[in-house]
Amino acid sequence: MTYPFQPSMAEITITYETLYDLLRREKDRAELQELDPLFYEKLVKYLKDKKEILISQEKKDSIFTTTEVQKTRKQIDNIKKIIKELYEKRESKIIQLAMMNSRSQTPTNDKSLMLNLEKEIYEETIRCLDKFRKEILHNIALGNSINSKNEPKDLKKDEKPTNTTKEVKFRKKTPKFVGTDLNHYGPYENEDTAQIPSDIAELLISNKQVEEVKNEDT
Repeated sequence: MTYPFQPSMAEITITYETLYDLLRREKDRAELQELDPLFYEKLVKYLKDKKEILISQEKKDSIFTTTEVQKTRKQIDNIKKIIKELYEKRESKIIQLAMMNSRSQTPTNDKSLMLNLEKEIYEETIRCLDKFRKEILHNIALGNSINSKNEPKDLKKDEKPTNTTKEVKFRKKTPKFVGTDLNHYGPYENEDTAQIPSDIAELLISNKQVEEVKNEDT
């Protein structure tokens, strides 16, 4: 598909028509298309101006304003759809470039057509892909174990609990409390004995609230 002469991207004033044309060119061509380096900044201003026009129209007291308001609202909705589609189309191309870069390990891809924020997407995607390729694929090839920080909780539940208990005697009246295991204990009276988890028992012993009951059979 051929296009009429295009001025430098830095010279383009954003309008509904130019946005539509930018989206069409991005969709019709496989490679990433050139954009004004300040595209996002200009886009924000363009949308802001459109919304101010809408507010101004809504304030007018005229029988003709209803049609104008509806037209402007519709245009703003269409502009947002174009922006979203344009962003996602460019995002897809950038991720594809990052994937090829990560797989080939050749950091020579040209980023000149990317906006600054898009370069961040590109570089972060490569960093993430490289990291997991090294941790997963390379370790498998070398026969190393793979540690996942996101280990399913169900697997951890299968592990045998390591908590042990101690029998203690309370040296003072102790109200009901929540232990480090989030279970409730007590209340206890002076001289009461109880089996409680070792870590809680050690804490109470250090605070001189209880004393450990020594089992003579051990």
